[in-house]
Amino acid sequence: MRGETEMGDLSLSSPAFDDGERIPAAYGYTNDDVNPPLEIDGVPDDAESLALIVDDPDARAPAGKIWDHWVVWNVPTTTETIAEDWDAADATEGTNDYGEHGYGGPNPPDREHTYRFELYALDASLDLGSDAGADELRSAMDGHVLAETRLEGTYPA
Repeated sequence: MRGETEMGDLSLSSPAFDDGERIPAAYGYTNDDVNPPLEIDGVPDDAESLALIVDDPDARAPAGKIWDHWVVWNVPTTTETIAEDWDAADATEGTNDYGEHGYGGPNPPDREHTYRFELYALDASLDLGSDAGADELRSAMDGHVLAETRLEGTYPA
């Protein structure tokens, strides 16, 4: 399967890069800064919504924390494709660690970093304001995750 890591039947892939491979430069924060296209499959029948968190665990040393690049929830379960430069009108985008709403692309300050695209199928829709970040989203998802999957990509410094 192209560009995906599976946990259960839920899967996430991208036609732009394979799992564990380089994310194209266009998706970087200082370039086009648009999200890469994503493909979703295997959403459980009893799921009510999807959530997506994109983060950089390699940012701990330079930033002192895992850097959150994109926080999205209440994505409809019928979503099969998140297009490049997606308009999340049917979902809620929270605040990333750039202090912005929506996608903020990779921008490693020191070396190549690995970026995690984590997709969650939830048994509920979440009542969070758009000022929420990844920590608030993770707290709200607690006890509601039916399935999860991860796609990873690297981005050069």
